[in-house]
Amino acid sequence: MAKRGGFPGGMPGNMNNLMKQAQRMQRQMEEAQKELEEKEITASAGGGAVEVTVSGKREITKIKLSEEVVDPDDIEMLEDLVMAAVNEAFRQLDEYSEASMSKITGGIGGGLGGLPF
Repeated sequence: MAKRGGFPGGMPGNMNNLMKQAQRMQRQMEEAQKELEEKEITASAGGGAVEVTVSGKREITKIKLSEEVVDPDDIEMLEDLVMAAVNEAFRQLDEYSEASMSKITGGIGGGLGGLPF
């Protein structure tokens, strides 16, 4: 019969290790989140005619337009270029975020990387 409150085979020691690992992972994730919030990503569209910079907080911080792309007779093209640059910047931000978290979790989804279950 197992001892009360414990597990046969030394599980309490393993639980301590798991708790320490989980706490370390939580600290690393908090640091990665802070680093991400400070990150800025710039993407362009139309061969550089439109540049958009976004922050890690998913806010647009800058939009730069080349003069040749500002055509009052073709507003739709400018709108498309701005949208394409914004979407690319957010895509790159997502990739950066996923890569940062993957380093911590070991590439396993759900934030359980490195845990033995």
